[in-house]
Amino acid sequence: MSIPTDQLTGLITRKAFHPIFDAAIEKIKGSETPLSLAFMDIDHFLALNETYGHSGGDEVLAAVAQILTELSPAGSSVCRYGGDEFVLLLPGMEREQAFLLVEHMRLAIGEKVLPAKKDAEPIQNISISAGISCAPLDGRLKSELMRKADQALYRAKATGRGRVRLATEERMQPKTSHYTQTQLERLTNLAAERQAGEAELLREALDDLIAKYGVNEIER
Repeated sequence: MSIPTDQLTGLITRKAFHPIFDAAIEKIKGSETPLSLAFMDIDHFLALNETYGHSGGDEVLAAVAQILTELSPAGSSVCRYGGDEFVLLLPGMEREQAFLLVEHMRLAIGEKVLPAKKDAEPIQNISISAGISCAPLDGRLKSELMRKADQALYRAKATGRGRVRLATEERMQPKTSHYTQTQLERLTNLAAERQAGEAELLREALDDLIAKYGVNEIER
């Protein structure tokens, strides 16, 4: 069975990426082997489309995809996640190494100049922002790594764009009397069994709770 690829960029699609990510998470389960994840998107992409048209925007997407592919090490996976957002999975790579790699990609993309067509100006000064998380340092669950990489990308955007940001350390709030002793013991045992942080599991449970009841509340 062939792996679904994006027609414009030739990269794997979001649908194809998730099974690859799941398999990578399973492979490092119970170990300290690093697995880095980078979320990237093109800065001011809407403005690029408005200035150069959708054909110009497509050229930018294809050029960015080509650079990401050329600079990615063997064994990595590059995905067009949707629109102007890309995801890079780097098995066996520590987050500091991932930072240097993605920064190198960012600089290479910034130097790219796409030739002018007809009366249009050349497309240049293309900028991307990126956020990086890494297992096991930033978590062992897929949802945790994706959330932290996405948050790091948001911080890169919020602090000026055109930069790479690492996931920040999060600390669990002190346990209080809101939880019974039995609940705390079960949480500790579950965290050990799944080799995940207690805070990760609590956030995952809260997300499920909001997904279950939040939509209905909004619809009312």
